[in-house]
Amino acid sequence: MTRTRKVHIKSFGCQMNVYDSHRMADMLAPAGYVETQSAGDADLVILNTCNIREKAVDKVYSEIGRINELKETAAFEGRQMLIAVAGCVAQAEGKEIVRRTGAVDLVVGSQNYHRLPGMIARMQTGRAIVDTEFPVEDKFDALAPSARAAIAKRGVAAFVTVQEGCDKFCTFCVVPYTRGAEISRPVEKIAAEVERMAEAGVREVTLIGQNVNAYHGEGKDGRPATLAQLLRRLSDVPGILRLRYTTSHPLDMADDLIAAHGDLPALMPYVHLPVQSGSDRVLAAMGRKHTRRHYLDAIAALRAARSDLAFSSDFIVGFPGETEADFRDTLALVDEVGFAGAYSFAYSPRPGTLAAEMDQVPVAESAERLQRLQALITRQWRAFNASFVGHTVDVLLEKPGRLRGQLVGKTPYLQTVQVMARPELIGSVLAVDITGTGTNTLFGTLNGPADTPALATAGA
Repeated sequence: MTRTRKVHIKSFGCQMNVYDSHRMADMLAPAGYVETQSAGDADLVILNTCNIREKAVDKVYSEIGRINELKETAAFEGRQMLIAVAGCVAQAEGKEIVRRTGAVDLVVGSQNYHRLPGMIARMQTGRAIVDTEFPVEDKFDALAPSARAAIAKRGVAAFVTVQEGCDKFCTFCVVPYTRGAEISRPVEKIAAEVERMAEAGVREVTLIGQNVNAYHGEGKDGRPATLAQLLRRLSDVPGILRLRYTTSHPLDMADDLIAAHGDLPALMPYVHLPVQSGSDRVLAAMGRKHTRRHYLDAIAALRAARSDLAFSSDFIVGFPGETEADFRDTLALVDEVGFAGAYSFAYSPRPGTLAAEMDQVPVAESAERLQRLQALITRQWRAFNASFVGHTVDVLLEKPGRLRGQLVGKTPYLQTVQVMARPELIGSVLAVDITGTGTNTLFGTLNGPADTPALATAGA
């Protein structure tokens, strides 16, 4: 009989890492590992890392130090704890992690986590194992299907990786080096995974990839399929009520994908389309391969396909060589588009990228610009949320809230909504009258007496 052991997995960074962490847990289950929320009582701690930003890397090393203290405590208690570092930091730094920390037992790259059980078995040697080679085999083919119970435990909304890697080679980005070239999973394998999710109670699926709209997986006819064709296939899966995708590149916003937003009711009207800068000069220096005009034309085409679309984006402020005039171009683009939300960061150099060798903008100057940009985006985001007050919106109820009798759900625009409702309504999409806004949430009441249960009040 396989001895029950505990694994604690902590994810850093993007949604793809969350998905990868779930698959690691699924893969380790046959080896006797069950997930625990406490690192202190784990037999195996996996840090699934992100290497996009410098501070994120520093955070990982800090976390390794914290976990090592728990490892030393476990040794004092007479039990073994293994520490594994996975993901993009593992891919980028490899043996340096072992040398720098002295605490890490396993280093597994972003394309190799399907090899974890074998690596753990080889740990009997007592020497740290590092596997960061890009394998010939497809890691997804090596992964067993997720168990229904595991899927159900994770809730009614799920991520599915459909594409990995990137061929764009932006001058600030490490993804092509840590995730490799663009690869896409076959349509029917993705569909089979989504069908299993639907059977386990998943109602919303977000398709994820480093450059997801460059998807070109094998279709049923053996030819490469587009993301739009994949979305159309998944829209036919019984039980799947909502579809999303992220993250996209403006160059890959193809006509059939734009048309899908007007044709597929399940495809939610919220598009994350990173622009990074509103300045053509900075975009060229970034190696983005699109212009300001190209981006605005893509926005216009999407809005023509579906008028109620809302957008979010990514911005890098203080990119090497950025002037005040360049930054004002970014502010003007934000004014022109009007975003429902955005992620914005001050540029930080990543070793090995071209941008790291360019003339850097002073940190204080970048910080001041970031503050101005975030203030503008925050005003737009708050105005967008406030526009829903007094209106009815469909909400997918996802989980219990903090209050007794409260559920939390999401609008089609990924806004969090708190509403008083029965727990058996989790997984339903119901009409909700929006009554107010908070700092990061909307408040509402179920629309219609038939669905309104007798529950505790919000002040209970």
